[in-house]
Amino acid sequence: NEPTTSRGRIDFAAAHARIGELMATLGVDFDLDAPVSSLGVGQRQRVEILKVLYRGARILILDEPTAVLVPQEVIELFVTLKRLVAEGATVIFISHKLDEVLANCDEITVIRQGTTVAHTTPRETDRRGLAELMVGSDLPDPSGRETSVGDAVLLQVSGLDVAGTAVGAKLALDDVSLRVHAGEIVGIAGVEGNGQFELCEAILGLTPSVRGSVTLEGRDISGAPTRERIAAGLSYIPFDRHREGLLLDAPLWENTFLGREDNPKLSSRVFTRRRAIEADSRTIIERFGVRTPNEHVPAFALSGGNQQKLVVGREMASNPKVLLAAHPTRGVDVGAQSAIWDELRHARDNGLGVLLVSADLEELIGLSDTILVMFDGRITAELDPADATPEMLGTYMTGEVQGARS
Repeated sequence: NEPTTSRGRIDFAAAHARIGELMATLGVDFDLDAPVSSLGVGQRQRVEILKVLYRGARILILDEPTAVLVPQEVIELFVTLKRLVAEGATVIFISHKLDEVLANCDEITVIRQGTTVAHTTPRETDRRGLAELMVGSDLPDPSGRETSVGDAVLLQVSGLDVAGTAVGAKLALDDVSLRVHAGEIVGIAGVEGNGQFELCEAILGLTPSVRGSVTLEGRDISGAPTRERIAAGLSYIPFDRHREGLLLDAPLWENTFLGREDNPKLSSRVFTRRRAIEADSRTIIERFGVRTPNEHVPAFALSGGNQQKLVVGREMASNPKVLLAAHPTRGVDVGAQSAIWDELRHARDNGLGVLLVSADLEELIGLSDTILVMFDGRITAELDPADATPEMLGTYMTGEVQGARS
């Protein structure tokens, strides 16, 4: 689709002009010569939309496009999409965020367990009605707790610095300090790419730190290998279940065994106990509602939501002292979301410490006892969830406001 000159070379001037026209149609404006890495998440989405429009697409399929956007970027995205629709394009918007569906869609199709269960419109239904069509009950609520935060500090990160990936680049983590107490969920809010991934990897020992320390129950584990940290009580729901959390070609029972090789119930010093592992896998599958015929099915055969439930179930089954939970409900339906929230709340009420990284601001506000905001590799604010709103968090996450501490 690239324009070419009479000599067969790419005509960059014509390409720039065509993209400029499309940008004007979408109502967006950024430097076409800037590297994509320098753009924010919302702008990168506009680039993806521009790419498909440049190739002549008139039907856009967007799968959870607002999952990593702050509220202001969500508004901008829907302004862009409505401009496209006004120009005659068709947008298929896939989402579990019912308020966004009701506010922006003309028609709604509800799919449950792979089957279409309803066709409706925003005029004919509401949030509760959609939730009942999706899961047979009202929407889950992440808030509520029955116990108080404990006094014991389970995880402490002090003055942590992590180098950037490129030589001479700025620090990926810059003087990060935090505490997680027993029975506490500490939420991390931030636009993706502001140090959340590096923070979790540094705590696990997967990324070396330049300076600072990590202690677990008062024991300095800064120099300990990852396996030793896991054995000491750390557990991790990863950012990317495919790259970090699953062996896609392996059966489910092998995947639920990952990271638990030192569990004496599942293996001896020399051999694995396959029957015990398979029985344990069946327990996880049943407890977390993973939809599968049996534990011998390969992980790639599961839907994304069921893969996520399997990963969450495996990490919770290890009975950790501190859980690093990165987007634990990303890509799951509202029923599975409710089940995962219940498990996190139950474990927290029994003394688990949780460091929760999430792009779902309602989830962060509802589950967290304290919210820390990360921007540009630093913790720039500490907020009380009782006072926080998604709009407020959005201003902190984009760096418009910094320095609040409750």
